[in-house]
Amino acid sequence: MRGWLSVIRNAETTAKLVSAYASFHIALDYFKSVQVLDFDQMACVSYEALRRQKLCIGTQDLRIAAIVLSIGGLLITRNQRDFAPIPGLKLQDWTAP
Repeated sequence: MRGWLSVIRNAETTAKLVSAYASFHIALDYFKSVQVLDFDQMACVSYEALRRQKLCIGTQDLRIAAIVLSIGGLLITRNQRDFAPIPGLKLQDWTAP
């Protein structure tokens, strides 16, 4: 969201401003249509356990993995390289043939 707000704030013409607001609105509509999982206490416990393993994975990816692990879910991603090293994380790439 910060990215969209930055684009709106930095729009140099009215056409760019209108376009930025339209794109922001599309993003908001999308997020209203999907279930966004919480980073709750269980996810936090999973996150801390993953951090203790000192995996070479970015913080945000580690948080995503922790949420998925905390609910026993399946992560749908093309980013196999970053997520594959996480023990117990079930992955699936729907773009793969």
